Amino acid sequence: MQYLIDTHVFLRFVGNAKELSKTAKTLIEDGQNEIFISIASLWEISIKTALGKLTINGNYESVIDDVADNLIQILPVNFAHTVEQNHLPFHHRDSFDRIIISQAIVENMNFVSTDSIFDDYLKGRTPSIIYGKST
Repeated sequence: MQYLIDTHVFLRFVGNAKELSKTAKTLIEDGQNEIFISIASLWEISIKTALGKLTINGNYESVIDDVADNLIQILPVNFAHTVEQNHLPFHHRDSFDRIIISQAIVENMNFVSTDSIFDDYLKGRTPSIIYGKST
C-alpha cells in the first residue's frame, strides 16, 4: 500500500521518538508499503530549522539521508494538488498541512498523521487516516 506521512510523523520516525504510534512505525518499516513524504514537508522542516523553531539531529542537509536511508519517496507538488487545496474548506489554516492533505486526496494515498484535524478533510473520501501519535 501507499502511505503519505506528514511532517511530524517523519520527524518522530527518524528521531525514534516514543510519541510515534506503534502502528505508524510498523507501517513505515514494512517493506511491502511504499512510503512518501511531501516536498512540502521538507520545505517546512527547512524553514523551521532556519528560523530556529525546530531542532533536528544534524543539519538540514542531513534530512535527505534520513529520507533515503528509510526508503521514503519524495512526492512533488503539482497543479492538481493546488487545485484540490483551493477547494478545501478552512478546517485548518496551516499552508503546509493543507497542501499535504490535498496530495493525499488527489493521489488517493492513505495518510499518516499526528493531527486529528485531518478527519474533517477525509470524511467520505477513499484515503484513510492512520494516527501516528501514541496515546
